[in-house]
Amino acid sequence: MHRVKLPGRELFAEDGALLSSVLMENGIPHDHPCGGKGTCKKCLITVNGEKVLSCQYKIHSDIEVEPSESGKIFSETGAETGGKAEGKLAFALDIGTTTLALALVALDTQKIVRVVTETNPQRTFGADIMSRIGHCMKNGPLEMHSVLIAKINEMIAAFDLHEEIPLYAAGNATMLHLFFNIDCSGIGTAPYTPVFLEEKHASGKDLALNSVSEVIALPSIASFVGADLVAGLNYVGLPENGKYNILADLGTNAEIILFSKDKVLSTAAAAGPCFEGANISCGMSATKGAIYRYEKDGSYKTIGDAEAKGICGTGLIDAMAALLANETVDSTGYMEEEEYALTENVSLTQEDIRQYQLAKSAVCSAMMTLMDMAGIGEESIGTLYISGGFSAKIDRENASRTGLLPEVLKDRISAISNSSLLGTVKFACEGNDLSVFLKNAEYADLSQSKRFSDLFMENMFFGEE
Repeated sequence: MHRVKLPGRELFAEDGALLSSVLMENGIPHDHPCGGKGTCKKCLITVNGEKVLSCQYKIHSDIEVEPSESGKIFSETGAETGGKAEGKLAFALDIGTTTLALALVALDTQKIVRVVTETNPQRTFGADIMSRIGHCMKNGPLEMHSVLIAKINEMIAAFDLHEEIPLYAAGNATMLHLFFNIDCSGIGTAPYTPVFLEEKHASGKDLALNSVSEVIALPSIASFVGADLVAGLNYVGLPENGKYNILADLGTNAEIILFSKDKVLSTAAAAGPCFEGANISCGMSATKGAIYRYEKDGSYKTIGDAEAKGICGTGLIDAMAALLANETVDSTGYMEEEEYALTENVSLTQEDIRQYQLAKSAVCSAMMTLMDMAGIGEESIGTLYISGGFSAKIDRENASRTGLLPEVLKDRISAISNSSLLGTVKFACEGNDLSVFLKNAEYADLSQSKRFSDLFMENMFFGEE
């Protein structure tokens, strides 16, 4: 056994144990966006005065460790609060891949009393769902289930309730499987089969949730279009007058739905963790010190007004637009210099630009493919709703200019910070029939679509100003 000394704490580890595993097992927050593959370089930690990757470092002696700062991820829900905690109450929970949001709802008045948000502790096992599915394949769901339930109980405790109330939950299919401690391995390999997609119930006691009488999880559409999107549809409703709307949840796995009163077409675009910073050289989550706004003149804003440590999703979109505007990057994505300094400490590389091109093309091409499948043009689209952790802060001009969102729809974009939470709140209050969103729902597998492949290659380029 070896001693692992941290500030104010001492751990013990077997010879050859991975440092990242020791930290995880002892509940010490430490991000591994790539799931421990050693590719993202985001788990740097100081051991005996030297920087190492914790996911690659094997312990063979006593060591002194200085953990890196792992701040809470900034998250907006868009929820209006101010209701009173009286009468019938319920919880509404959005289990996001990156963040968790828990609302206390007064059902009689249909008002939200308060919302608590936290970083999803499963990020320790990887930033995206495929990393977590991979961990589940090797180790089962229990470890990720346990840390999730522990964090939700912490959030519940913040409300100081003295009664048991129902909890309504939404999230993607993988998150809901882990929430119920169900093996999600089938979602990760062809034919991508989940254990369940339907509405699911359990007692709070069965899931070891405090102050919860019953758990009601909303239904999903497909393995990669989950209850979070069904909740979002519930929130925005179906359009009238023969129009179509688009709802896009822009996370590590972009879930997209094109819908009218009579048709629901859905798909998922593998945008990767680009917008979470995992495969961007100076990328980071939306935590203190992250550049979230970048202007064409080189000025910028960081979360918490702190010194710039890296760049998060919205800042990356802005920076790409700035590099295109000043012709540092051409329409093919080529940059003469291998690296462009945004600040003294933060830069973008040629590989970063390629990663952005892959992500933005996947999202935009998926939307265009669904429109093509429905046989409609842009004139039939009423509103493009964007949701997800960073949607409220996206500059619509920059997102359109860089090709993340279709240029022709930029004036019809409506941002909803967390449509999953708000739609779950609506379901808790109204108990409305969700089958109207499911009965005509179809899922499109983009890997089988030649049209998507063609569009993906076309949309890799940046359009002219």
